[in-house]
Amino acid sequence: MKFLLVFDFDHTIIDENSDTWIVKCAPEKKLPNELRNCYRPGHWTEYMGKVFAYLGDNGVKEDEMKRTMTTIPFTVGMVDLLGFIGKNKEFFDCIIISDSNTVFIDWILKAADFHKVFDEVFTNPAAFTSTGYLTVQNFHTHRCAKCPKNLCKRKALKEFLDKQLEQGVSYTQIVYIGDGGNDLCPVTFLKKDDTAMPRQGYTLEKKISQLSQDLSPIECSVLVWSSGVEIMSYLKLLLK
Repeated sequence: MKFLLVFDFDHTIIDENSDTWIVKCAPEKKLPNELRNCYRPGHWTEYMGKVFAYLGDNGVKEDEMKRTMTTIPFTVGMVDLLGFIGKNKEFFDCIIISDSNTVFIDWILKAADFHKVFDEVFTNPAAFTSTGYLTVQNFHTHRCAKCPKNLCKRKALKEFLDKQLEQGVSYTQIVYIGDGGNDLCPVTFLKKDDTAMPRQGYTLEKKISQLSQDLSPIECSVLVWSSGVEIMSYLKLLLK
């Protein structure tokens, strides 16, 4: 009996968007209008590349970025939840699929000593150049019309499950915990024994309820959460 827990990162594990939080490092803690206005829908990673270049041009160094990023608060109850999962790893495999980047997620999880809770993190690869600039790339290429150019979370989840199956690992249930519009695509992939846990009041919850109104409800069960403690209560029920 093994369960797979799939987490989004921004506004799910942490209570902020890591990509917009980094702007605190910018001069006057804001971006110039021409940079802000150059974002094109579906091309967020490309836009963040420009933001990181701007920070580099303004002499913002790695250690300052790291200090800033590790002040992001965790979502209410999430510290308890991750502690609980860490103590019960024999029952739970745990992955993150996120539109953030490897550097930010790594910093935040390691600073709080939660990196061991997660088996794998699927997110946009980022790295510092020899001149100290942070760069970021798209996670993969895909053909999904519903998802942003850099990441289809459904594809990332499906490839992980296929790889696990090849190694003889299958899951009693998948629990998907997220908040955003880009979490809908993987949620529609879940089967009837699985559970989607959208964060209360966020886009994913609204999109799931819209599907029910359009009479094309998703197959899996849906449990709304507002605190990590509610997710923990559900996981404790599973273990019974």
